[in-house]
Amino acid sequence: MTLIVGYSPDGKNKAIIHLAAMLARSAGEDVVVCSVTPAAPLPSAARVDEEYRRYAHGEASAALDAARKIMPADIEAEYVVHDARSTSSGLLELSQERSASMIVLGSSSAGVFGHVALGSVTSRLLYSSHVPVALAPRGFRVRGAAKVERVTAAYNGSPDQDEMVLAAAAVAARVGATLRLAAFAVRGPTPYSTSRGSEGDSPVVSEWAEAVQRDSDAALRRVAALPEVPDTAESVVGHGRTWAEALDDVDWVDGDVLTIGSSKSGPIKLVFLGSRAAKIVRHSPVPVVVVPR
Repeated sequence: MTLIVGYSPDGKNKAIIHLAAMLARSAGEDVVVCSVTPAAPLPSAARVDEEYRRYAHGEASAALDAARKIMPADIEAEYVVHDARSTSSGLLELSQERSASMIVLGSSSAGVFGHVALGSVTSRLLYSSHVPVALAPRGFRVRGAAKVERVTAAYNGSPDQDEMVLAAAAVAARVGATLRLAAFAVRGPTPYSTSRGSEGDSPVVSEWAEAVQRDSDAALRRVAALPEVPDTAESVVGHGRTWAEALDDVDWVDGDVLTIGSSKSGPIKLVFLGSRAAKIVRHSPVPVVVVPR
């Protein structure tokens, strides 16, 4: 299988290469680093169109040269320039052509350092990709021959999330990592979004936390007999007044990857990010993999 890495023509997002190398090294995947050149504008003169194409290809080729210098020596990668009407459509086209297992993207340069920040291309792919999308936090770096050490699945306590648990377990088993389920309790307008910072909410928080802990433990027991589930699996609950606090309440270490399932309201077999999942993505301090239903 192949990882498609979307590398910007400006050649500035090193985090994408670091994440792609870690994922490829962990799963033994092939890597295709792609710089998408937009289709030429509506023709006004053949010469102008040709000049535009040469300029765009030159910028893309320069970006790929920069990517080659960043890619670790132990990772073999192919570098391609792909013409398409948009960056997102080009990455989807190439992922289909190469039977990709995942698309790897970076964060917007306008985002908070150390967290995932969604840009225009990332946002479109998070609502239309037929394969999982991996997102690198802004400034993400790994040292040496780093691999994925633990896969954390965002879990909300719903019985219908067994599929997501299995998907996360399969990823963990494939890369030789441990598995963890994590739920996030955030104070909000619903009884399921609470925090431990308010005295009035504390009974609700305790009850919800106990319930989701039981549910996540039960989910692990339901799938424990399957070969995809690692022996070392655990579940945790993060609390906070905000999503940032709730995610920060959970322990994160180097080699962690967070997985999130697509919303049930979205189309089947496509990535579709719900509102709660989008908030988790935006506050994640580790790489995120969003998987289709």
